[in-house]
Amino acid sequence: MKLAAVILTRNEQSHIVDCISSVRFADHILVFDSLSTDKTVSLAEAEGAQVIQHPFENYASQRNAALSAAAPFVDWVLFVDADERVTPALAAEVREKIVLPDFAGFRIPRHNYIFGKLTRGAGWYPDYQTRLLRISAAHYDPERQVHELVILTGPEGVLINPFLHYNYQTVAQFHEKQRRYTAYDARILYEQGIRPKPYTYLLQPLRHFYWRFVTLKGYRDGLHGLHLSALMAWYELQKYLTLRQILSQQGV
Repeated sequence: MKLAAVILTRNEQSHIVDCISSVRFADHILVFDSLSTDKTVSLAEAEGAQVIQHPFENYASQRNAALSAAAPFVDWVLFVDADERVTPALAAEVREKIVLPDFAGFRIPRHNYIFGKLTRGAGWYPDYQTRLLRISAAHYDPERQVHELVILTGPEGVLINPFLHYNYQTVAQFHEKQRRYTAYDARILYEQGIRPKPYTYLLQPLRHFYWRFVTLKGYRDGLHGLHLSALMAWYELQKYLTLRQILSQQGV
């Protein structure tokens, strides 16, 4: 079985070299780039990776296009984000699993480093990602443009060894991404016909905080977990305020 490591990029010059170094166990390394304007492409080429530039429409279409691009060369694809690293233990486990005939894909846990700290609670572990895919048995749902969803035509397995994910290095980066997610999620609520009640703006953030900090054990990360749980509760509020704005614009 041949394996390609596929790295989706957009202005990832600070991560790309280390990411490529962590996936050299693969038979083929493909950097699928969304028209970067920094040194991502030149650095990737210098590291020996194949680079394909493809305009970005949404995450689902980008990953489907990358699967199609890798199909002539390999049987399996391991999607790795530029800010993720594959450990030697995970690399060995991937090699071991792709020879199994019955599986269409595998979920992989992640160790998320947020603001430089390994985060084990508040929903950031095990944080499974379906990223190891048999090309002939996998595609992404085109209706799920963010928080993309893999559709497999066969059984899915689970790996033990995690990615290392250097996620949200700064609070500013966290806020930037959460604002994008909030706008997208509010639009989904609108399309589902959700109409917030006056109490929604208080209860939903409180429920979300409790879910993150207590149910998902954010308290295990101390003040860091408290901070993250509070931030996510704030963006739960922002989601419903954005929904209210959409409804007002539509005259509802």
